[in-house]
Amino acid sequence: MSKLDGIVKPKTKRSKRFLESRAPKLIEDVKSTMIMKGGNTSQTVTTALKDIYSLKKPNAVLYKKKNITRPFEDSTSLEFFSKKTDCSLFLFGSHNKKRPNNFIFGRLFDFHVLDMFELGIEKFISLSEFKISKFPEGTKPMLIFAGDDFDTDNLYKRLKSLLIDFFRGPTVSAVRLAGLEHVLHFTALEGKIYLRSYRCLLKKSGCRTPRIELEEIGPSFDFVLRRTHLASDDLYKLAHRQPKALKPKKKKNISHNTFGTTFGRVHMQKQDLSKLQTRKMKGLRKRKGEVVDEGAEGQEPKVAKVES
Repeated sequence: MSKLDGIVKPKTKRSKRFLESRAPKLIEDVKSTMIMKGGNTSQTVTTALKDIYSLKKPNAVLYKKKNITRPFEDSTSLEFFSKKTDCSLFLFGSHNKKRPNNFIFGRLFDFHVLDMFELGIEKFISLSEFKISKFPEGTKPMLIFAGDDFDTDNLYKRLKSLLIDFFRGPTVSAVRLAGLEHVLHFTALEGKIYLRSYRCLLKKSGCRTPRIELEEIGPSFDFVLRRTHLASDDLYKLAHRQPKALKPKKKKNISHNTFGTTFGRVHMQKQDLSKLQTRKMKGLRKRKGEVVDEGAEGQEPKVAKVES
């Protein structure tokens, strides 16, 4: 590929296909996640990163080598790896005396860090410790958020948005009932975030709708919120901007009420009621041998019998 005046021009068909895959699209591809560990890690962090990777497969990239970087101080290496692997989400694990068993969840916009949340692992139960059957790889999870902080606190609102972006998986038009197998439950309580993973079991209920039971399959996390890095309001608004082609076009004379009922307004021309076809009644039918005398206006017509 050659670079001329800041524009990269492909020389081969392979490089042309590569540039087309990286070019902006109206409907973007599924967001990929890069998972990496820092220079110092513990066994807890290493196992936890592998478990998160198993939840995110196949839309994730796991780096096995150590990366000596500090995202809150210098994020250039993260932005470099993001551009290299075309990933817009990342998870960075590290461990030190000041911040033991540390996770950093983050996302990028235009290959620049948008926001980051540092969470400390206080308690962790891995997938291997749950000796039960798991869900298939690539299953789209159902996300449940419990706790008033996710709805009232602006910091937790942004964290909720990041977690939805991180775990939601691909966008689908329809889901079958048997495909709803995995549930991720997030609870915010007393300054801590609890993450639990469940498997949906469809039991017989005696009717068409099955009875649902939840079985914990792991991994299980108890997080505590540490440092944060939030984007400015202008940059955050720019990251949520949608192209005009995707915005729904407003339809005229159509409105909706609070219950979702659709109302339509129809415009018609002025009708001539004198030519309106009314219902024919038996009593108003002319009899044989009768002559109708149309009297003055406003008077009833007179009927005269004609003798033969």
